[in-house]
Amino acid sequence: MVVLSKPALDHIPFITDHKPTHFPGIPAIDLFSPDSKTLLVKACEEFGFFKVINHGIPVEFMDSLEAEAVKFFSLPQPEKEKAGPANPFGYGNKKIGNNGDMGWIEFLLMQSNAKSISETSWVISRENPECFCSAVTDYISAVKKLACEVLEMLAEGLKIQPRDVLSKILMDEESDSVFRINHYPPCPDLQALHCNLTGFGEHTDPQIISVLRSNNTSGLQISLRDGSWVSAPSDKSSFFISVGDCLQVLTNGRFKSVKHRVIANSMKSRVSMIYFGAPSLREKIAPLSLLTGEGAGKESQYREFKWSEYKISAYKSRLADNRLSFFEI
Repeated sequence: MVVLSKPALDHIPFITDHKPTHFPGIPAIDLFSPDSKTLLVKACEEFGFFKVINHGIPVEFMDSLEAEAVKFFSLPQPEKEKAGPANPFGYGNKKIGNNGDMGWIEFLLMQSNAKSISETSWVISRENPECFCSAVTDYISAVKKLACEVLEMLAEGLKIQPRDVLSKILMDEESDSVFRINHYPPCPDLQALHCNLTGFGEHTDPQIISVLRSNNTSGLQISLRDGSWVSAPSDKSSFFISVGDCLQVLTNGRFKSVKHRVIANSMKSRVSMIYFGAPSLREKIAPLSLLTGEGAGKESQYREFKWSEYKISAYKSRLADNRLSFFEI
């Protein structure tokens, strides 16, 4: 793996409140457990974040895509930059968004539809684009199915009907879901500096649900309800699921989108792959009627908005901003 250029350290923020130990309290939920629906709801209420095991996704899908990602990120920098700059899709290096956020990271961002995957495959691998295309297509298909299954189990756990009231938003043919592959190169300079460097700064995901899988290198941290940061243990065979801003709105604040970040590792590369399940641009997002009003004992906390409106607002913000504050009633 190549290391990103050292001058970037001058522009990337350091982290001073890093907790070196892993947090054992993050829920690990077996999707085939009899009480899985109840546990999923509880995890979304308490953490907005959990790990799923016994998920049914073939390990070869995960290994195949990771191998393709490692192959791409190992290319010489000029070759990788042919797939960029990310605007917002394509190859990005250190710069995250258009508002000054920086991280010790390089990434590929694409829409989760066949056209975007194919175009990205041809740009990054003209000699054999089919391998990358096949690996991404198989992986996205599997994690999208997993995301929908989790959303349907959550709907059942909340006792709201129909069962697909949440999952059908992702199944829309015009869904704005995106897929991101992140690479956090090793940063040996950190050993001499005795500090921690931002890989990806603190933020919540604006979409409905995020499905993340990484290699065995740690670095992911989540913020607990008391504001403290804890490290999520790495686990390349499982998936971590995050509540996004839109799911917080749809559940009228019952579920909270989780603030999270990634810190750089001094010696090991971290590769992560995230599916961000999103509505179509025209989809209207508002608290579900069954979770508001007299029956639920709680008035609506958010005004209705189109996903396109929220997406524009999110792109104009900094990573750490509270984007939902503009949509609260």
